[in-house]
Amino acid sequence: MSKNSNVILKEGIVIETLPNTTFRVRLDDGEELMAHLGGKMRLHHIRVLLGDRISLEISTYDMTKGRIIRRL
Repeated sequence: MSKNSNVILKEGIVIETLPNTTFRVRLDDGEELMAHLGGKMRLHHIRVLLGDRISLEISTYDMTKGRIIRRL
């Protein structure tokens, strides 16, 4: 659960892997955005691969970037 109330939780699929644990994600509604790994996923070395289904947080201030919080 997020501490911040200014986030939107969505699910999507990784369509491209980029350097520095950054990914291009296609959301369920067809939108595409950039996302990076959240702190716990980076800390515990959770791998995210092409085609993985993920859950992410999107800030209400910038809807083009997100943080991956879970691999489904």
